[in-house]
Amino acid sequence: MSGIDDLPPLREVIQSFDLSARKSLGQNFLLDLNLTAKIARAAGPLEGATIVEIGPGPGGLTRALLALGAGRVIAVERDERALGALEQISQHYPGRLEIVIGDALTFDPRPLLNGERAKIVANLPYNIATPLLIDWLCTEPWPPWYDMMVLMFQREVAERIVATEDDEPYGRLGVLSNWRAETRILFDIPPTAFVPAPKVTSSVVRLTPRAQPEPCERRLLEQVAAAAFGQRRKMLRQSLKALGADPERLAAAAGVEATRRAETVPVSGFVAMARELADIRKTKNNT
Repeated sequence: MSGIDDLPPLREVIQSFDLSARKSLGQNFLLDLNLTAKIARAAGPLEGATIVEIGPGPGGLTRALLALGAGRVIAVERDERALGALEQISQHYPGRLEIVIGDALTFDPRPLLNGERAKIVANLPYNIATPLLIDWLCTEPWPPWYDMMVLMFQREVAERIVATEDDEPYGRLGVLSNWRAETRILFDIPPTAFVPAPKVTSSVVRLTPRAQPEPCERRLLEQVAAAAFGQRRKMLRQSLKALGADPERLAAAAGVEATRRAETVPVSGFVAMARELADIRKTKNNT
């Protein structure tokens, strides 16, 4: 019996259902139910909440979410071997766990939500963590179908997500993340907590969507950030040439000198450049 429910310990579950972690699926199972409960509590309050969980595996986080009061958990798992373990949890929490066998990269939960807002809580598979986050941040319309994300990443990726100007990891991911959400690293989890143990420390990040991000076209913001950070060692007057617009004008719109480098420009500066780029292109198209 575990510390959060009377289901078998996760090590027994893994043995019973032959759930050895597969590197090809980016699997590293978190077996400490105290830690899974800590992650679940970070998304609180959970009472009656709808949760979308990606990659539940043997169900450690799933169990914590349900034990702490989540009204409904939609668990998306690609590995059909996990079905037996998840069905066991479903029987223990009747009517509260919905299991979806499929690819998280193509899964859209909105048809299952009936217009309700959800929280995304997950120990993300390392190999798809960043693409999933970008997809969720690019959700349209905005505000999105979720009101919070509590996600686990490799520490290096987590630092890129929360980084802002003058932080060494600041880049395209930091611009997009902090434009559309408030971001915070909550705590770290050591490699020894996982089976198999990864080579890196993991971090749990909370992202809370901004109700009204500074207005601009998301695709143009991504283009400006890609150009600026694509040649991050160069000044803006050089790196922004790839956009086909006057770099001096774009930099002026951001309130910075064109001799600055991308990592010194705040998120609001990139938003201003994206708006200016939209005006430039609109003028070109009308002439």
